[in-house]
Amino acid sequence: MSIRELDQQYVAPTYKRFPVEIERGAGSEVFDGEGKRYIDMGSGIAVTSFGIADPVWRQAVTAQLEKVQHMSNLYYTEPCAKLAEQLCLRTGMKKVFFSNSGAEANECAIKAARKWAAEKHGPECHLIVTLENSFHGRTLTTLAATGQDHYHELYQPLTPGFVSVPAGDLEALERIVNTGRVAGLLAECIQGEGGVLPLPEGYLRAAAKLSREKEFLLMVDEVQTGNGRTGKLFAYMYEDVQPDVVSTAKGLAGGLPLGATLLGERVQDVFGYGDHGSTFGGNPVCCAGALSILNRLDDALLEEVRRKGQYLRERLACGKGVLEVTGRGLMIGIKTSRPAGEIVAACMDRGVLCLTAKDRVRLLPALNIPMELLEEAADILLDECGK
Repeated sequence: MSIRELDQQYVAPTYKRFPVEIERGAGSEVFDGEGKRYIDMGSGIAVTSFGIADPVWRQAVTAQLEKVQHMSNLYYTEPCAKLAEQLCLRTGMKKVFFSNSGAEANECAIKAARKWAAEKHGPECHLIVTLENSFHGRTLTTLAATGQDHYHELYQPLTPGFVSVPAGDLEALERIVNTGRVAGLLAECIQGEGGVLPLPEGYLRAAAKLSREKEFLLMVDEVQTGNGRTGKLFAYMYEDVQPDVVSTAKGLAGGLPLGATLLGERVQDVFGYGDHGSTFGGNPVCCAGALSILNRLDDALLEEVRRKGQYLRERLACGKGVLEVTGRGLMIGIKTSRPAGEIVAACMDRGVLCLTAKDRVRLLPALNIPMELLEEAADILLDECGK
């Protein structure tokens, strides 16, 4: 049986896979079993931050594999402690809880908010406010947090205690907060799965101010926008706010499963012994990979991400058949007159791998994608948008 046939027979059919088997790659180029080359403009949905088989990342991971691949969290390991230190030093946050994924990072954020609010205000203060069109994960609780009804339909009843308000509507947020039952607001700076839609400028700052006045937590979901993706280490840094909780994953470990929940001053001590846990969270191999990523996300690299993102947005905005370009850095959404799915399929035939988000073409290339590959991919994408 072929790989495709094996997959179809034995893997749960939850993914509508493209008819391509990726066999190997290097940087922003990948190759299928027949040797056809593709420019990777999706990076595993914002995961392979420095591309495929990045040599610096590979060396860090291999070196740790030769020491110890896993220890339970009953023991100390160096990569875990050093990664937590770097995340805190670079964000002003105080403590980190490590998990395996973005959904788990958001679960931890929600648990932190509920525990903090119950201790401070009482058990009736438990509501988590999210934004309409948001996406926070696929566990029952993070589905409940997700502000898109179609994700809820198959899995009722969902975890109670969540309410969504329109993104950017501060009055709607204030009305919910004034009930005295809100533990926290969980928001994405750019709604990735919702269509690469940034929050209105100033909304996050206003929400942060309100969170201090009304004593609830500001929690920012940086699962997709974090780790340099938008041209800042985290996207909330564009708004000059200091969240109480930040969740992240995807590009953090460059291709290994690692989630992180960063806890600020108000909640740094919310968890005590036994209050939360994870078998694989803080795995030394994953943390070693993440350290190799984080150490290279310096000012020069982030400036390069901003510059390349600006090039793409300006170039695409002028294209025939392009109705709108949204996003920041190397997280870009393109609304087109031609159906996005058709454009993605046509680009794939021509050797460019893109993604969709709602009705838009979505681009999430490696942060260090060479300019010549970016230009080549843009040429093909613009040609297909104009057909």
